Amino acid sequence: MYVGAAVLEVVRDALIRKGMRGSGIAFVALGVVVLGSYGVVVNLLSVDFSRFLGAYVGVFAVVSVLIGCAAFQDAVPPSTWLGLAVILSGSLIVHFGQNFWAVRE
Repeated sequence: MYVGAAVLEVVRDALIRKGMRGSGIAFVALGVVVLGSYGVVVNLLSVDFSRFLGAYVGVFAVVSVLIGCAAFQDAVPPSTWLGLAVILSGSLIVHFGQNFWAVRE
């Protein structure tokens, strides 16, 4: 579900970007529809909202870079990959940290 939500959110942004850069209002409108779909998918998950969003940031960041490469031919410098590794580390702590600390207490 994390990946599905991230794909919907990034595709929404890509559609709106494409529409605003000359492809027309239909792309912007489709992006708005996809935004609604993202909201539904996010709320189907049965985890704490703050915990979900903290972990989701990492998935969103990776999906954003990958779609940027595929859809917009973005060149990704090594510093971006390093930054993604840091973000993913934080996301793992947010998502699994509660389980780690519960065992330690």
